[in-house]
Amino acid sequence: MTATTGIILFILGCLIGGGVIWFVRQKEVESARAGSDQLKEAFGSLSKDALTENQKAFFALAENKFAEIMKSSDTQLEEKKKLIDSTLEDITKNLAGLTKSTAELKGQMEESKKGIDELSDTTLQLSRILDSSQARGQWGERMVNDILNHLGLKRGINFETQSGAKEGKPDFTFLLPEGKRLNMDVKFPWTHYANLFSAEGEAEKDSERKEFLKDVKGHVKTLTKRDYIDPADGTMDFVLMFIPNEGIYAFLNKPKKGEENLVEYAMKNKVLLCSPITLFAMLAMVRQSVQSFHLESKAIEVQDLVQAFKSQWGKFIEKMEALGKSLGTVQGHYENLSTTRRKALEKPMKEIGKLELGHGDAAESLPEEEE
Repeated sequence: MTATTGIILFILGCLIGGGVIWFVRQKEVESARAGSDQLKEAFGSLSKDALTENQKAFFALAENKFAEIMKSSDTQLEEKKKLIDSTLEDITKNLAGLTKSTAELKGQMEESKKGIDELSDTTLQLSRILDSSQARGQWGERMVNDILNHLGLKRGINFETQSGAKEGKPDFTFLLPEGKRLNMDVKFPWTHYANLFSAEGEAEKDSERKEFLKDVKGHVKTLTKRDYIDPADGTMDFVLMFIPNEGIYAFLNKPKKGEENLVEYAMKNKVLLCSPITLFAMLAMVRQSVQSFHLESKAIEVQDLVQAFKSQWGKFIEKMEALGKSLGTVQGHYENLSTTRRKALEKPMKEIGKLELGHGDAAESLPEEEE
């Protein structure tokens, strides 16, 4: 019993001791857990506070940095906006200028097209003129008429057209002093000259050139055979042959080597070739010479008129002087009437006035009339 009791007590003691140990251990574990929780809570609170402070500092720093960035961005944006506005303004001006230039270019193109159309019509008309001998003659006459109008020469006074002649009719006859006349022909052989520019190949061009020169020489001979040059009948001893184109005139003045100079040939045959410019200069000289002749022929009449004017001027001066003397006499009589005679009349009138008003018993003796 004793041993059993001892064992039981031992076991009970072990159990009780184990329980106490377990209880103590549990307390320690609970205490450790509680400390750990408190530590965690304290650390968490501390961490939270530190994190909050850090966040505040971070946000403040971030806010400052963001404000600086925003300020810098606003400045940059404003500068970029100004740059963009300036660029847009330049682009707008350039577009306006481009629009204006485009409109002007369009207008110029329309004018150019119109000019080209007119040039085409003129070329077509010129081609038709060159194809017709009658039209060529009319064109030459039109150019001469333009020159005459510009110089102020009048039909029937300075020139006649299609005046009669014994053989043929000159296109123009210029009327000179003392009944002299200067005839001019405006018909000109154009056909081979026009063909020269449309010819293909040197052989064909040379052929057309030779034919043209041959036609000009033949026309010169025709003019010399007519009575356009007849000094006995009052004409000048040469005739004008009008070439209505400066290019053709220059063409005839520059013959190739071996070709005859038709300008010199015509002059030897008393035919003077003249282009529009040379005709203008010649007719200007003719007009000046005619005016000088008329002025010279009227010189005696002018002198007589000057003498008559001088005589009448002397008489005019004489009458003016006589009138001046008469006016002086009249002036003297007027001054005498307005002073001496007036005073002599006014004095007795004053005395008469006194008598009528009863001033004094007797009138003073009147003064004798002054001479």
